[in-house]
Amino acid sequence: MSCLGDDMIKVGIVGGTGYTGVELLRLLAGHDQARVVSVTSRQEAGMRVDQMFQSLRGHIDLSFSSPDQSGLEDCDVVFFATPNGVAMREAARLLDAGVRVIDLSADFRLSDVDEWSKWYGMTHASADLVAQAVYGLPEVNREAIKSARLVANPGCYPTATQLGFLPLIEAGLVDASSLIADCKSGVSGAGRKAEVGALLPEAGDSFKAYGVAGHRHLPEIRQGLLRAAAGGEIGLTFVPHLTPMIRGIHATLYARLTREVDLQALYQQRYADEPFVDVMPAGSLPETRSVRGANLCRLAVYRPQGGDVVVVLSVIDNLVKGAAGQAVQNMNLMFGLEESCGLRVVPLLP
Repeated sequence: MSCLGDDMIKVGIVGGTGYTGVELLRLLAGHDQARVVSVTSRQEAGMRVDQMFQSLRGHIDLSFSSPDQSGLEDCDVVFFATPNGVAMREAARLLDAGVRVIDLSADFRLSDVDEWSKWYGMTHASADLVAQAVYGLPEVNREAIKSARLVANPGCYPTATQLGFLPLIEAGLVDASSLIADCKSGVSGAGRKAEVGALLPEAGDSFKAYGVAGHRHLPEIRQGLLRAAAGGEIGLTFVPHLTPMIRGIHATLYARLTREVDLQALYQQRYADEPFVDVMPAGSLPETRSVRGANLCRLAVYRPQGGDVVVVLSVIDNLVKGAAGQAVQNMNLMFGLEESCGLRVVPLLP
């Protein structure tokens, strides 16, 4: 397959003023088979996109439009880069018009709508669509994504955590009742909004845990690992932390082995054909800066002191493989393009 084709994919973005929205615009600006034709924002309707985001000058020649005057129904695919609760109210109209939808929020990630309502604090408005949605983790659901009309793009913590644990769970090599995910995220994970905890004087020179009693991404991670376990039980302790950096997630994952295995070979074999998962050589220590701006998950696996505890290190850019990059990866699959179209981005350093 090639990135080159006969027709450009017409793309719409709902909610183009947040960090995931501008990441979509950045990546799609370099995509030779997709063209953004509509970017919506209720508050910024009429403003040029490159007036808000100077980095896009010369790359995106559009103004933000109001959702009711956006022409989204004429797009081939629409990305929802919106807060939770928006896509579930607006996706049906686009799907009925024959538009494919990729939702970067959490609206369609959980198959149990009652569980979703419990964690997200609202009644689900499109429970009938949840069953149609395909969970957009290509390393697990690639074939289903190809024919999907509605894709639920995974969350950032769930992406890093699932990719780290999957080889162990799929092979039934660990005690899945006592998994631990100790995860750290940059401040951009909180979104582009005015919030005291995300201010530089608040988040800088500090490090803290949050959501210890329960975080919204916990049921999503558990759901994915349960599917990988094929009927087994999953017991997961998930503790996220806020770090004083802009981008990046570092997940340190712990599991107890139940039988002997060559861990390095297991991970290399599981991800041998995955274009966006890099299993690093034994003894490596993946850094968040090594994936900055790129659609990559880098993994390293350890067995400290030769004991029965496995430690997996997983790093991603929360805005790319954890959000916009994975969404473009899903779009490529849905339209029969080479999976890496628009995503051949070398990470930024420093």
